[in-house]
Amino acid sequence: MTRIGILTSGGDCPGLNAVIRACVLRGIRGYGDEFVGFIDGWRGVLDGVAVELDWRSVRGISKLGGTILGTSRTSPFEEGGGPGRVAAVLREHRVDALVVIGGEGTLTAAKLLHDEGIHIVGVPKTVDNDISATDYTFGFDTAVEIATEAIDRLHTTGESHHRCMVAEVMGRHVGWIALHAGMATSAHAILIPEQRASIEEICDWVRKPFERGRTPIVVVAEGFVPEGMNHAHSERGLDAFDRPRLGGIGEMLAPLIEKGTGIETRSTTLGHIQRGGTPSASDRVLATRLGMAAVDAVHDSAWGTMVATRSTAIVRVELVEAIGKLKTVPQDRYDEAFRLFG
Repeated sequence: MTRIGILTSGGDCPGLNAVIRACVLRGIRGYGDEFVGFIDGWRGVLDGVAVELDWRSVRGISKLGGTILGTSRTSPFEEGGGPGRVAAVLREHRVDALVVIGGEGTLTAAKLLHDEGIHIVGVPKTVDNDISATDYTFGFDTAVEIATEAIDRLHTTGESHHRCMVAEVMGRHVGWIALHAGMATSAHAILIPEQRASIEEICDWVRKPFERGRTPIVVVAEGFVPEGMNHAHSERGLDAFDRPRLGGIGEMLAPLIEKGTGIETRSTTLGHIQRGGTPSASDRVLATRLGMAAVDAVHDSAWGTMVATRSTAIVRVELVEAIGKLKTVPQDRYDEAFRLFG
């Protein structure tokens, strides 16, 4: 029997509860394990706040959004933290190994703790689908589905009023959500952080479908930087990691498009609705498979690894492969969409 700790850290994401459920059920039924859930991510570890997890506590949670354990953007290396503090809390709770579910920042911390001898297995989590060393992450499919439905709705109101509609979606450094949602909704322009475009080009992409009697649809990732700007649009200060709080690029572009084309233009920012609510069926399945694989990795003593997807298979990769470099949209994928602009 192994006593396993679980934590969810960073931004919330559809599918987190499905991972937790799969870990607990696989461990109890397959190995006779015990489980402890740390509350609010690394904050729960530093404060020693945890709850016992059994099959009753995870019953029926795979369809729920968010995380029953809570989350935060706390670093385990904050003042009062560090490997010594983490190890002491794990001993206090009799935890033999830790399953860490999170994005690049969380997995970077997990790698550093592993280097100090903490028994850790990682599970990748991000709606942006930007973690290297895995083909897909749970939460991404749900975010794309939500964005697609919203953009479809914007299309109908745009048709009624003969407007251009700009939809701003999540994507600080990568444009996977914008690319997939834009292609799914037949958008006439998809603007992503990996590619620059001038206002003149954007206006041309908008003008052409309007002249054909269509409603121009522009999908823009929050981290898109137009030509002539040096940084992503930010007017909301800094977050807990001193990063600019992005958002508002759609509202900035709309009047410029209207001025450049003479077409009435409106913008909608989808924001956090993309990461909330019920996970899609695909994300529930992926999250469940990753959760079970994480517990198997614990029992194989595969410390310092992360479970990941390769095509339809679940594999293990070293944590170092998942950090330090984001998985961006490659040029050929953008080129596919670009051929349909305008």
